[in-house]
Amino acid sequence: MSDRADHVRPEGVARGGMRRRQPPERWLFSGIYGLVLASAMVAALDAAGEKADPGPDALWVLLTALASSAAHGYAHVIARRASADGAATASRVWSVLAEWPLVAAVLPTVAILLAAVAGWWAEAMAVDVALLFNTVALFGLGAWAARAAGHGWPASCRAGGLDMLIGVVIIMANALIH
Repeated sequence: MSDRADHVRPEGVARGGMRRRQPPERWLFSGIYGLVLASAMVAALDAAGEKADPGPDALWVLLTALASSAAHGYAHVIARRASADGAATASRVWSVLAEWPLVAAVLPTVAILLAAVAGWWAEAMAVDVALLFNTVALFGLGAWAARAAGHGWPASCRAGGLDMLIGVVIIMANALIH
């Protein structure tokens, strides 16, 4: 009796029967969005021919992430208000605050830029390191999500590789523009 259903693992269960922690979809969405946002911002702020100023660049990356997370969370509030009673509730405040992974995802980029302020490396090197870090992190999140969904290593690495392409495109655009 070789039914295909015998070979399908329940959601969240890895090979060998061990449960995997499922990454919340919203956390993944906001984390990936934050990494892409940080990469695009750091690439855009790295203008050729301008005086290097990584401190304000770090501030702009952080402020953009805060504004984006607040806007995304508030968009959920407005959508709920349009479809429900319209009253302000604690759940709507939590909807805005639930976008914290977007801000958390840009913090490594901010730290890398602040390391340039401290003189650990030049801003151009900080930009390169941030873009590389974010690209590798995109791979990691994609692979982790696939593994948590029960996929094997080859499929998870393919998924991570596809996610990583977003970072590669930003790196290529940064190289072509500068």
